[in-house]
Amino acid sequence: MIDRPFERFDRDAREEGVRLPVTAALGRWLILASVFMCAACGLVYELELVALASYLVGDSVTQTSVVLSVMVFAMGVGSLLAKRLRCSAAAGFGCIEALLALVGGGSGMVLYATFAWIGEVRTALVAIAFVIGVLIGAEMPLLMTLIQRIRRQDAGGAVADLFAADYVGALVGGLTFPFLLLPLFGQLTGALFTGVVNALAGGVVVLWLFHRDLSARRRWWALTANAVAISLLLAATAFVAPFERAARQAVYGAQARVVEHTDVQEVVLTGAVGTRATAPGPDELRLFLDGRLRARGSDAGRYHEALVRPAMAEGPHRRVLVLGGGDGLAVREVLRYPGVRSVTAVERDPGLTRLGRADPGLRTLNDGALDDPRVRVQGADAFGWLREAKAAGRPRYDVVVADLPDPGIAASSRLYSQEFYGLAARVLAPHGRLAVHAGSPSVRPRAYWTVESTMRSVGLDAEPYVLDGRRSRFSSGPDRSLPHRAGRGGRARDWGFVLARPDAPALALAS
Repeated sequence: MIDRPFERFDRDAREEGVRLPVTAALGRWLILASVFMCAACGLVYELELVALASYLVGDSVTQTSVVLSVMVFAMGVGSLLAKRLRCSAAAGFGCIEALLALVGGGSGMVLYATFAWIGEVRTALVAIAFVIGVLIGAEMPLLMTLIQRIRRQDAGGAVADLFAADYVGALVGGLTFPFLLLPLFGQLTGALFTGVVNALAGGVVVLWLFHRDLSARRRWWALTANAVAISLLLAATAFVAPFERAARQAVYGAQARVVEHTDVQEVVLTGAVGTRATAPGPDELRLFLDGRLRARGSDAGRYHEALVRPAMAEGPHRRVLVLGGGDGLAVREVLRYPGVRSVTAVERDPGLTRLGRADPGLRTLNDGALDDPRVRVQGADAFGWLREAKAAGRPRYDVVVADLPDPGIAASSRLYSQEFYGLAARVLAPHGRLAVHAGSPSVRPRAYWTVESTMRSVGLDAEPYVLDGRRSRFSSGPDRSLPHRAGRGGRARDWGFVLARPDAPALALAS
């Protein structure tokens, strides 16, 4: 009984005569190929939104949940709305694909522009995810109608064929995004090219396969819509580089002089070359990693002294391990103490280490610490390096300094876990000390105190301490939009640290 309305519609369509330029069998395969391409493009749009939102806002779990839930809901809305287009399925499908190509292909540039010039991307993210979801949801009912018009098939078999092509296309799109589009084109250009492919896939179905089924007016509108969509997307690819420069200037200011995309992250250096500005200003060196402030000339000395000094001043410090610190600033602070015989710095990003050695501004700020003969830099992930320390026969250290990204950043969460601190404790000498940056207790108190309790849970005696007087308007934490919301209390005014050792530590910070 459920299939009878579809049967009546198919019978009426066949009586009208569906004229195709190819055989019915080939036409059916072309429809399935279009389903495959549209599914691949749709998943690329989805992954693009998740990746860019995680980069701009942080907290990848939340951003993924928002994008997926909004898109799935919107797909249901789109499926319902598509019922009104079934009588003009070919023309409707062509218009939907042209619009989807424009919205999905340009979504990356819209989100980046919203962040750079407005400072808030959540509303735009939800709106774009909803629109893309509605358009994707409208595809399947229309394609179901078109494939049944070519050759009648029982509903179950047609749905199985369409979903099989859809799921295989999603697999290809999901693998193409990280392994092909991102490495070759980057996020913005990759999304634009995906939009072009999407528009071409829809155009083949409408303008060639079903062109005899369209009136001259509808054929002209479909051709114009696809031509405009493809032309705008291709034209936008020529402006990606100037657009990124303008957006970076809006975020970082006109002093951004080094922008490097390493295999790990985006590294941006601002300020004049070779200066050691100790007061905020345009000439002050600032280091950004993935858009989050990592160091600045006016604060670097105070921050790294607060991180390093309590651990170094409490006892022996002949052998020191620095986890992170590819900028060389924590290493510089360690080398100020007499009696240091060797420093091992473990940094996963060789591009950052290279800049720490070669960039005149950063090298001036770190006093060339990475080229000191006592320093050995190892390019490795800190977690993996600690896990292999015992098997590799590495020595124990008097002091371990964890100069790592903020604990609120999802990618860094395992560097603040029980497993990580247990491994760090294993490389400590009997009276060794572990110093950790634990985020801002005023802005993210839960994250800060979680770090302290996690260290205690592995048998370390932990002593938290705080340094006030932070001057930066940029966020070092997970939410990059905090600078724009600083007037509402979102800006961190302090740094939080934890000093731990097998027995209770005695702090030694200068007043």
